Amino acid sequence: MTLHIVEPTKKTLHGHYSRDLVPILNITSGDSVRYRTLDAGWGLIENPNPFDKPPKFADRDRERDPGHALCGPIAIQEAKAGMTLEVRFETIRVGTWGWSAGGGYPSDVNTRLNLADSPEWILRWELDSVQKTARNQSGQVIAIRPFMGNIGMPHDEAGRHSTFPPRFCGGNMDCKELVEGSGIFLPIAVDGGLFSLGDGHAVQGDGEVSGPALECPMEEVEVEFHLHPEMHLSYPRANTAEGWITFGFHEDLHEASMIALDGMLELMVQECRLERKEALALSSLIVHLRVTQIVNGVRGVHAILPHEVLKGIARIR
Repeated sequence: MTLHIVEPTKKTLHGHYSRDLVPILNITSGDSVRYRTLDAGWGLIENPNPFDKPPKFADRDRERDPGHALCGPIAIQEAKAGMTLEVRFETIRVGTWGWSAGGGYPSDVNTRLNLADSPEWILRWELDSVQKTARNQSGQVIAIRPFMGNIGMPHDEAGRHSTFPPRFCGGNMDCKELVEGSGIFLPIAVDGGLFSLGDGHAVQGDGEVSGPALECPMEEVEVEFHLHPEMHLSYPRANTAEGWITFGFHEDLHEASMIALDGMLELMVQECRLERKEALALSSLIVHLRVTQIVNGVRGVHAILPHEVLKGIARIR
């Protein structure tokens, strides 16, 4: 299998999703891609002082690319609409700097908490990929757990589409469980897949409540791709250290919860050979619903089924 290298350049970066984007690479199932990525706001990887505002990517066309700085798209040979693309995160290593913020502009959260009119509070962070820590300009130190916030493919609709809302084929999911060693299964909506990746997060809490997480560039993200022609999903599904995960995205948080739970029942029926009502009865005991994020217009909920309970509930095949 082949390892491909992708650097963030004018030819490899874009800030929207579209089925009409020309792929920067054509790979085969089993290949790996090693990326370096800008931060979501197009901040460069190199920043001599992590507590200073980072330099921006000079060649960005803001009209064409108003959204997150994404690398791609990558076409997977033999990928067809209706198949599933598995994306395995082999390595996720942060750059040296990052930022986070709260308040200062009219979002749902800021307005509700009466924080929209006062100046934005910005924290700038020095990141240590070896010690896995972040230290800000006030000397506060937190542990990091890096992951990519925006992972996905375009849906089958003409035109340019925002990078901000997550969709059934991925995108700005902002799921903090998708760390190094995890894998996500994404429904393919267009032939070739056209996979893109960006929006590095050094760490994030469930909900991503202020808007940004600890946003940062990534020095190295190595991903392995596997095509599953016979797997047909309606929403993403992930396999992580914490367990199997199913996702729901909707403007209404309750509906997002129901979509995630519906996906979990489907998974339990398939993997454990349960009846659907039986799966629901068990879910109330062993499945955890978490608010992925509430800040992308489309809310996200993910359901987690821990691996350790699978053996105990699965019927013998």
